[in-house]
Amino acid sequence: VQLVESGGGLVQVGGSLRLSCAASGSTFSINAMAWYRQAPGKQREYVAGITSDGDSTNYAESVKGRFTISRDSVENTMYLQMLSLKPEDTAVYYCFAETRWGPSWGQGTQVTVSS
Repeated sequence: VQLVESGGGLVQVGGSLRLSCAASGSTFSINAMAWYRQAPGKQREYVAGITSDGDSTNYAESVKGRFTISRDSVENTMYLQMLSLKPEDTAVYYCFAETRWGPSWGQGTQVTVSS
């Protein structure tokens, strides 16, 4: 499974962005998917996750109420709608997929929130 993120960029505090993660290859093998992020000098952290059928989602406390994860199984694409962005949301955002044969990661997309 190959994962390609897009949609990152520079945004002001309070702004919004929508990240996309396009999956290709053996997409039938994908189970749950998630978004992680890694800020400079920090460990990669979990942001949000979604089940294979899209019926269940989970969020880190730091993004609850501001971020929304969703998934289009027909288009094999996962999204992260980010609202009310804060400087501490600045990070490289990574797409993750749990597949039948193990984890798969995207290359990441940079999100920078300027004050």
